[in-house]
Amino acid sequence: MFVLTADQVGSRDSADLVAALLPHLAERFGAQLALPPDRNAGDEVQALTADAATALEMALLLTRTGHWSVGVGVGEVREPLPGSVREATGPAFVAAREAVDQAKRASHRFALASSGAGLLSAAEVGALMELVLAVRARRSEEGWEVVDLLESGRTQSAAAQQLGITPQAVSLRVAAAQWRAEAAAVPALVVLLDDLDRGGRGGSTAGVPS
Repeated sequence: MFVLTADQVGSRDSADLVAALLPHLAERFGAQLALPPDRNAGDEVQALTADAATALEMALLLTRTGHWSVGVGVGEVREPLPGSVREATGPAFVAAREAVDQAKRASHRFALASSGAGLLSAAEVGALMELVLAVRARRSEEGWEVVDLLESGRTQSAAAQQLGITPQAVSLRVAAAQWRAEAAAVPALVVLLDDLDRGGRGGSTAGVPS
């Protein structure tokens, strides 16, 4: 299982973002979540899923905003599941706590921890995730405009028409955004997270160094 814990950055000096995030996560990922996402410890959000792709997509969504330190814990969760994610326990939750604490000190505010290891350790999988986050962090607003349209299913021609630019300009933005490199890396990360989950069903917690 995958536990995502997201802590709001600078919550003492800004408006509470948890209330708005919870329904957004529920609407976008609800069918893939084991329990509804919930507030934890005031300015934290927690979500639980058995799906590696969902865990990764949530992490990418939240790290993009810059408003959250995001930790993902991988491992067992005590069953049967309770009525809310706040009441759930198990090694995956311990790993998520370790991960979010590390994320607060990490360059891209993300960390991964696991209660075991698969083909690669949590540190190694987390290092590959850092490369994806580094690509995304350098992406311009113009690059994100094109990427968001392409990820919504539009063709490059349709994106060009909507943005009022030439297809050649779209191609240049796609290249500068390194979107194809990210899109190629994401499925591999999902496979590695799945493998880490299988290896994390027991063992001692190992996290990504800050």
